[in-house]
Amino acid sequence: MLKALLVWTILITSMLVVLVPASAQETAASLIVVSEAKHAISPPLRDIARPAPSSTTTEMLPRLSTRPAITSSQLDPVAQAPSGSAPPVRVILNFQGQNSDHPVPPDTNLSVGTAQAVQIVNVTFAVYDKKTGARVLGPTLIHTIFTALGGLCGTTDGGDPVVLFDKLAGRWFVSQLAYNSSFTDNHACIAVSTSSDATGTYNVYDFPFGSNRFPDYPKYAVWPDAYYGTFNIFGGGKARSFFGAQACAFDRARMLNGQPATTICFQQPHTITSLLPSDLDGSTLPPAGAPNFMLSLADSTDLNFFTFHPDFSSPVSSAFTGPMLIPVASFSEICAALLACIPEPSPGEALDAISDRLMFRLAYRNFGDHESLVVNHTVAGGALAGVRWYEIRSPSTSPFVFQQGTVVDSNIDFWMGSIAMDHIGNIALGFSASSASLDPSVFLVGRVPGDLLGTMQGPTIAVTGTGVQEQSFNRWGDYSSMSVDPSDDCTLWYTQEYYKISGIRNWTTRITAFRFNTCS
Repeated sequence: MLKALLVWTILITSMLVVLVPASAQETAASLIVVSEAKHAISPPLRDIARPAPSSTTTEMLPRLSTRPAITSSQLDPVAQAPSGSAPPVRVILNFQGQNSDHPVPPDTNLSVGTAQAVQIVNVTFAVYDKKTGARVLGPTLIHTIFTALGGLCGTTDGGDPVVLFDKLAGRWFVSQLAYNSSFTDNHACIAVSTSSDATGTYNVYDFPFGSNRFPDYPKYAVWPDAYYGTFNIFGGGKARSFFGAQACAFDRARMLNGQPATTICFQQPHTITSLLPSDLDGSTLPPAGAPNFMLSLADSTDLNFFTFHPDFSSPVSSAFTGPMLIPVASFSEICAALLACIPEPSPGEALDAISDRLMFRLAYRNFGDHESLVVNHTVAGGALAGVRWYEIRSPSTSPFVFQQGTVVDSNIDFWMGSIAMDHIGNIALGFSASSASLDPSVFLVGRVPGDLLGTMQGPTIAVTGTGVQEQSFNRWGDYSSMSVDPSDDCTLWYTQEYYKISGIRNWTTRITAFRFNTCS
């Protein structure tokens, strides 16, 4: 059903509520309520999916800068090499995912459902049988899902894709960007499956972001009261001035039912960048009425912590609070001066570590006696890049860092991680590993609850690269993905890129499913 575009900004003061167009200047307190431009239901994906072409005309975008690099005069006080003993895990599946020569980095992302695993990359997706790893659909272009919408969502692939499995509803959530060549017409395209079968039909939505608001680097999460999304908002067309991060809540209940939907967003000032929303793992819900939790890097010794509670029946009653500072061990970004500094063997180019932001996902779990968030980012773990990780407890009351560590190696750069916990508290962290003598490879480390706080065991090598990236704008995929199988709440799935053959943008991806021996 086509709906008239409605985009209003609601500025809340202690005295009155004023409605102004979304293009108006916004303050840190501005609330934006956006109605969908259109929604529809797709045909069964299995009936319309076609093999993706080997290459596309998708534009290669430079990484957009949001702020000066964070640096500290101190060495990383929690940097520590993993134990060297392989973590007590059993690899269940380890196979090649999608590969391509598209002119963009893959932004590798995967989620797992009751019977299938779905991997999504720029600009294609594929569905796999989670028991065998056999591909049952794809790779096909992502916009195929959105064809029923027409317009930019239904005809173009703008990248930054995300796939999540909504464990509470047994549905798939899929999103990517769509925009015109001048970046003056920008959209978030969101699909919610009508069943647990990723090859079936989807409720598809087109959410417009306005004529001069490019919603870069979207990250999404599933929460009982909404689908949450975060964006770095840029304006000025190709000039790209940074407006600040934006946090949005999409009306999950209506989208599950294929009804017209809105999103409630809070625009942050330019000092707040790259927010991550909390994504629910496990079968135990957050406390009743708990807001969504969001984090970002604040400075060299703190994280920003926010809470978000939308009210879709009365948007002006929605609440976004923060930032509250959570102290952490001091850190510096790697590649702060050069942007790209991760080495590869010759003839590989230096790679961008994207160390200016927290990495997808911010994984939440309620253990009953405590709540935990786990998250990671790339830092200077000494002379080389390392992966800093945190377990933050008590987010509903008084969030604090329960444990933290930086995984390092004296000869290898580690970067671009993703982290998650199983239902008994085992933690797994996957990342890329590279050096002047090691082709970019995929490593895994892990810990069990009895290990010394802040330490990891490993590494386990998921795959050793046999090629390097050449002349590809120094861009590695902007994120990877660690997810948890909802069927047993034990099996962890990690996906990341590597190269089988050296070349220009002819990347490959790996999918590894494993579980800790102690999880049953």
